[in-house]
Amino acid sequence: MSKTVLPSGLRIVTEEVSTVRSAAVGIWANVGSRDENKSVAGASHFLEHLLFKGTSRRSALDISSAIDAVGGEMNAFTGQEYTCFYARVMDNDLPLAIDVVSDLITSSKVEAKDVDSERTVVLSEIAVRDEDPSDYIHELYLETYYGDTPLGRSILGTIDSINGMSRNAVFNYYKKNYLPADLVVSVAGNVKHKKVVKMVEEALSRDNFLDVPNSKSDLRPTDAIKTPGLGKVGLIDRKTEQGHVLYGFPGLARNDDRRFALSVLASAIGGGMSSRLFQEIREKRGLAYTTYAYPQQFAGTGTLAFYAGSKPEKVEEVIKLMREVAESVVEHGLTDEEISRAKGAVAGSLILSQEDTGSRMIRIGKSELVQGEIMSFDEIIKQVRAVTPDQILKLARDLFTKPATLAIVGPFRSTTKFEKVIR
Repeated sequence: MSKTVLPSGLRIVTEEVSTVRSAAVGIWANVGSRDENKSVAGASHFLEHLLFKGTSRRSALDISSAIDAVGGEMNAFTGQEYTCFYARVMDNDLPLAIDVVSDLITSSKVEAKDVDSERTVVLSEIAVRDEDPSDYIHELYLETYYGDTPLGRSILGTIDSINGMSRNAVFNYYKKNYLPADLVVSVAGNVKHKKVVKMVEEALSRDNFLDVPNSKSDLRPTDAIKTPGLGKVGLIDRKTEQGHVLYGFPGLARNDDRRFALSVLASAIGGGMSSRLFQEIREKRGLAYTTYAYPQQFAGTGTLAFYAGSKPEKVEEVIKLMREVAESVVEHGLTDEEISRAKGAVAGSLILSQEDTGSRMIRIGKSELVQGEIMSFDEIIKQVRAVTPDQILKLARDLFTKPATLAIVGPFRSTTKFEKVIR
């Protein structure tokens, strides 16, 4: 892996994989839903759509057909703390991919007619989300846990915020947040770092994009933030066939040294068919088809949540079992066998997830943007292997002895009985 920082502050990171014939490029902007106030809630995601609608050099059709013509793929995604535009192509077509993706970043027009037409698309996306309880439950959980704060609001925004967002508001958001020092370009595949740097400089130099003073974008502040949802229950009353549950606790910030222990703990509790949640909820009692645990880590905060979908009349029992699993780990820790199995699962999952250039591009780009460093696979696995039973027990006691947060989507009119269950 190699890294270059241009005078403008733009960071370029690459990972050479000489055994493949593909390459992936991503341009990461250090802006996401966490950076929005209520008046522009959903602006980061809205803008993600709009940058594909046309630039000063290409129409929307030109953008898509350029990548389609070489058999590549191109897309984007928005998170709470970043937005990424990417393309994956054959290695010979990397110059084209870099040029097209860079064009979106430097020269998008964000015209009023496109804002109005794409507004309908985003509103449709919100409607689709609202009709899928297995999707909406995750947003309800964060809304309950973080309250009326940027991290508690949907990445998609609200119907009111999207309808009320003008072309000028979106365009100003674009020009304010898409500056060289706030961007990371990551490339992985059959590439050479120096050639990539030259291609990126040429592509991003258009419209004088790189001719700005280096404003030096620092990592996000890591101060702890308030989480008003401890001990609270969030409920969406829906006539669904299943009751969807997220039962969670405070977690760790993304730069916390204990994050490797957290990955082992989460895997042992709900990372696979041998995990405690799967065994207790599905295998022994048949209460749910799907159940798992997952951590979410942000700058200064995080959470660890348990999910299950079950028959509505069994939801209360499922929540009790989740609570009992957490209490058991607090009291007794994990067995040596569970820890060994979880470590193997975490290490294996990491390696298997990096079998394609797109995944490698995402790993190095995200790591550079949010953590300011890129750990090698060997370093990560070494840290995971070094996790001790005492570290896991202490972490579980730090997290699981705090009040839980519960989110439920299903045919329930009141939260009263669930409030009793989580305490």
